[in-house]
Amino acid sequence: MNKNRNVFHLFLLIFTSFIWGNAFVAQSVGADYVGPFTFLAIRTWMALVLLIPFMRGQYKKVNLDQKEKKTLILGGFVCGTFLFLGSVFQQIGIAYTTTAKAGFITTLYMIIVPFVSIFLGKKPSLKIWVAVILGISGLYMLTMQGTLSINIGDIWMVACACAFAGQILCVHKAAPRVNPILLSGVQFLACALYASIGFLFEPFQMSDIQMALPTLLYAGIFSSGIGYTFQIIGQRGLNPTVASIAMCMESVFSALAGWFWLHQGLTTSELIGCALMFVAILITQIPEKKQDTSPA
Repeated sequence: MNKNRNVFHLFLLIFTSFIWGNAFVAQSVGADYVGPFTFLAIRTWMALVLLIPFMRGQYKKVNLDQKEKKTLILGGFVCGTFLFLGSVFQQIGIAYTTTAKAGFITTLYMIIVPFVSIFLGKKPSLKIWVAVILGISGLYMLTMQGTLSINIGDIWMVACACAFAGQILCVHKAAPRVNPILLSGVQFLACALYASIGFLFEPFQMSDIQMALPTLLYAGIFSSGIGYTFQIIGQRGLNPTVASIAMCMESVFSALAGWFWLHQGLTTSELIGCALMFVAILITQIPEKKQDTSPA
């Protein structure tokens, strides 16, 4: 019974990765019609509206004292700030690079997070340094196009990965202290407010929004709203290491989506770069033996 439940949660996370991987195609197409702030604002408000019923249900179950409310609001807005930065950088960058590159470079946050941990007093193990070397090598082969120059889109995607690394560390700090669904909602609210400010100063036409509507619906409802909800449900039923590996499939689905929908190919060098980065990501997720017995 328990084994079947674990298989279900694993499938749920893999399905979530499929949703997220295809979202790169939606974002790439949407970038042809509307600016990054417009796309992000509409997408995030959609996700928040979808999440509100879940938030109401959770809020009724939990009795928050003043301290918990303060932690929820502060933690949610800090997380939302990093989510906003990562999403904007991603939406800008994806207009100048392929969905395959966007997917793989975004997942570089899996390597950045342990690297940043050095400054938080946690010295990375040997396996982390191996992963960093592999990740840098993979990024070089993936982004260098025959010269020592990097595509502007790739630079934006690296900035996106750094911002998402900050978001992951903030969520790691705040999530154990407050309800995760409520935290996700406040995070969405903060991100939506920031994006709306940029949206006010970004030129757009209603006809452009109408043209981008299918991609906005996918990114808002499926990628953000349903995707994040499924992630929360799936991670509750799995060891976090297994969950992280499952969610790394986002990169694979991103590359496949770009190939299938947009006919974007990858050179041999880029394929090797993708492979090196993916191996590096997986290495960072392998737990130390002494941690195997720790609670999930």
